[in-house]
Amino acid sequence: MSYSLNTTILNPLYKGKAKNAVILCHGYGGDGKDISLLASYWRTYLPETLFICPDAPEKCAVSPNGFQWFDLMDQTKEQILIKSLVAEIKLNKLIDEVMIKNELNGNQIALGGFSQGCMISLQTGIKRKEKINSIVGYSGKIIDVNHLQNNIVSRPNIILMHGDKDEIVPASFLLQAKEFFKKNNYEIETQIFKNCEHRIPTEGSSLGLKFLKKNLY
Repeated sequence: MSYSLNTTILNPLYKGKAKNAVILCHGYGGDGKDISLLASYWRTYLPETLFICPDAPEKCAVSPNGFQWFDLMDQTKEQILIKSLVAEIKLNKLIDEVMIKNELNGNQIALGGFSQGCMISLQTGIKRKEKINSIVGYSGKIIDVNHLQNNIVSRPNIILMHGDKDEIVPASFLLQAKEFFKKNNYEIETQIFKNCEHRIPTEGSSLGLKFLKKNLY
């Protein structure tokens, strides 16, 4: 089955129709194969789930073998927002395709990501007209707080996780997002990992899995 973005697909271990789908978005300079390692772990415990791990739509500006959801190099805040809106359209299209081709509804879809993948997942999931079930975010942030504030459409279940020693995307961005969602009457789960840099620790993958099992199954 092909999609508008190049994807790494992990079909359900259970051979019937997929009960639900998890779309995982990689970080800046990565690709779908990178984030599919997380999907491989989760798949053992979510055997009826389809995992879709897309390559971001653009070649990465600083890593020619990798991809980016939007450019981060020498960009103003406004330029980053504009480029993220283009990526958002493409991610939304992929979500629609996954739903149609696999006969799933919004409540059977979870979106997740690491770093830049978390950023685009949050923006897309909150603004999406047809509500998805959940967002699982690692080491990310809200791309533009004012823009998101003015474009809140839906209220998926959300968990955000971050390492306290992250120097790429500081953990203060998790606290900013937590405050944003509290102000807008969302109930979200958060976790900050001690002595953890810009990565997904084992505890993080376990917490993400627990969250998906609770909400998707």
